[in-house]
Amino acid sequence: MRLIKYLFIFGLVCGVLAAIGVAGVVWHFSQDLPSTEGLRDVRLQVPLRIYSADNQLIGEYGAERREPLAYQEIPDPLIKAFLAAEDDRFFKHPGVDYQGLLRAAWVLALTGEKAQGGSTITMQLARNFFLSSEKSYVRKVREILLALQMERQLSKQEILTFYLNKIFLGHRAYGIGAAAKVYYGKELPDLSLAQMAMIAGLPKAPSRYNPISGPQRALLRRNYVLRRMRELEYIDDAAYQTALDEPISAELRRATIDLEAHYVAEYARGRIINQFGLDAYTSGIEVVTTIHAKPQRAAVAALRKNLIDYDLRHGYRGPEAQLGDLGQELDGLDGAELETVLGPMLEEFSSVGGLEPALVLAVDESTIRVWSSDSGVLTLDANEQPYEKLDQVLTHGDLVRLKAADAEDGKTSWSLAQVPEVQGALVSIDPQNGAVLAMAGGFDYFASKFNRAMQAQRQPGSSFKPFVYSAALENGFTPATVINDAPVVFHDAALGGAWRPQNYSGRFYGPTPLRTGLYNSRNLVAIRVLEGAGLDTVRNYVTRFGFERDRIPRDLSMALGTGVFSPLEMAGGFAVFANGGYRVEPYLIEQVRTAEGEVLHQALPPSVCEAACQRERDAELKAQAEMTEVREALGTSALQGEVQEMVFPPAAERVISEANAYVMTDMLRDVVQRGTARRARQLGRNDLAGKTGTTNDQIDAWFCGFNARHVAVSWVGFDDIKPLGSRETGSRAALPMWIDYMGVALDGVPSQVRPQPAGVVSARIDPETGMLASYGSANAQFEIFIEGKLPEAADYGYAAQDGVTVEGAPPSREDELLEDIF
Repeated sequence: MRLIKYLFIFGLVCGVLAAIGVAGVVWHFSQDLPSTEGLRDVRLQVPLRIYSADNQLIGEYGAERREPLAYQEIPDPLIKAFLAAEDDRFFKHPGVDYQGLLRAAWVLALTGEKAQGGSTITMQLARNFFLSSEKSYVRKVREILLALQMERQLSKQEILTFYLNKIFLGHRAYGIGAAAKVYYGKELPDLSLAQMAMIAGLPKAPSRYNPISGPQRALLRRNYVLRRMRELEYIDDAAYQTALDEPISAELRRATIDLEAHYVAEYARGRIINQFGLDAYTSGIEVVTTIHAKPQRAAVAALRKNLIDYDLRHGYRGPEAQLGDLGQELDGLDGAELETVLGPMLEEFSSVGGLEPALVLAVDESTIRVWSSDSGVLTLDANEQPYEKLDQVLTHGDLVRLKAADAEDGKTSWSLAQVPEVQGALVSIDPQNGAVLAMAGGFDYFASKFNRAMQAQRQPGSSFKPFVYSAALENGFTPATVINDAPVVFHDAALGGAWRPQNYSGRFYGPTPLRTGLYNSRNLVAIRVLEGAGLDTVRNYVTRFGFERDRIPRDLSMALGTGVFSPLEMAGGFAVFANGGYRVEPYLIEQVRTAEGEVLHQALPPSVCEAACQRERDAELKAQAEMTEVREALGTSALQGEVQEMVFPPAAERVISEANAYVMTDMLRDVVQRGTARRARQLGRNDLAGKTGTTNDQIDAWFCGFNARHVAVSWVGFDDIKPLGSRETGSRAALPMWIDYMGVALDGVPSQVRPQPAGVVSARIDPETGMLASYGSANAQFEIFIEGKLPEAADYGYAAQDGVTVEGAPPSREDELLEDIF
């Protein structure tokens, strides 16, 4: 008995000492444990995402792909798959599974090796959030203590949600939402049971059991998870067998972009990083831009089609590369064997602007056999290709490009193409507030990241003339003013001495009304208008449209658009005509918000607010003031929360008169109806206005056009400033792009011509003299004028110069139609 007593006392002392020791260890390691309270407020590393105004994803930036989900959004089979694979007693243990730890300790005692088992989901979460991956007893103790602490402070559902959103699952995928997108391109509820089991098998070793990197090991791991689910009675035998028979369908997928707008996304990314720093890549910031999906898709398609059409007009430059003599080695090979042999040869060549790379296998006078990674072997009819004598240009082993088109039978037809060397841009804005509706900055962003819509500084050519004419209307000219379109020599020191400007056609047309000079883009008329209105007067005036004065030359070449501006700046200038005379600032970012929806920035751009708009604002502000008076009379608690402060965007500044804007728009509509842009009549609308532009030697081609809803500017040119070629003017090289875009952007939108405002009057004139027509004049026609600026008895007539011969004075209608047709 005494021995038993001593043993009991000894055991008790040892137990107390052990308890003290354990308590000491717990106390020691608890001193610097991080608080798990912050888990509820933790912000997972969510990438920066850029959206269109209609919620289409256009860009995603960040080292980690993550799609955080709430517990209610996680499918139950996926939860059970993870429990089966990682911790089937998760909802029973207090954060530490003592059975699992004892098993791991037993294995350690028998083998001397540290087993991987024993960690619960809670312990894994503690390690991933707060600790390193170092394998040591000290880390394990801290892991256990943290897990117990987390279980006291968080619910099981919260812990599991954090874990499933945090866990790394390979290929930049963090969390189950991102993994579903990366491996299957689906949302979680759309996954099959086998696919869920595949994802649930990844945490053990994301690189080893990855279905992309190690498909066979991944299959074994998936089947293990399915077997555990059946053993735990999470699924029945039928579901188990069906999932077991399902082949691996995982395929690495990039971030799914809903809308191609890479130039817009890059601009937004740069602005956000400048403002918020590199943390923006991981803090889940969401940026909403002003672009809309329908016009954006139309802009990209119109630009690519137009540049390819231009390229076709200038012939085939030959294959893009020669990848080697394929000889007879390919004879008799099937599709899989061809992929093995030819696939590596095309790996470094990706699609550019929708043009697919392909290898020439054989070519003769009638057919061209090619192979592409996506479509396999294709046989092209040489006689249906846009280029001639291809058998003399191509040989086997050549790298070519293919352009896809939808055939009448619903199948895809292919034709030979080439990546254009020429570049272009198209940008469209809302003239009421400057919001950019669409932007395409080049043929393909990944081939050239230079955004020509915003960054290119090019001469606008004749598309700048409307701003000069608007200044003239404010300084004594009218649409009926007759200007002598005759050769002249200007002695201007700023232009290097004598300057002999010409019209594009090389002809001169004699006395020409201002309206005709604009819609037929007569250079001599524009120069004389500038000279008559005053160089400094016009130069100061055009800054009202948003153009920097320092970039406007102080010489007569200003009339021909020799300053340099971007397509976006030109769009902002033409918006003044489109909205009735107000200056709006083009902008691209509508809203910036956190992943939780907190608004960090909300655009409030100056917007056009005319009479009806202002009356509505005044009424709302009056109602707000009256309600405030009632609150003050009754006490603030009586009407708590019923009055919200009205927030309006500031009113845009009026920079030209409504009358001037209306007259200029009317003249610019004639450019479309009977001038250099008459090809746009195919759109069947009467509310389109604009101006073509071509610079010397056809270096730049423009069309700047608008109606009340859209301002769109298209530009075509070479980055290295070389000529576009003979007859590649604005109406031929740039206008078709604008037509294709507007045809889609305005589809279903009724024509809307601004009504003639007060301050604009109509009068009958003699078209040959520009004077008011006398009663009964046979050839009189109506013209509009700014009120108070009608022509008098003698207008700005013309006087023929000595020794000058002019052709066709006045010009015939035939001459007008032929002028600048191309």
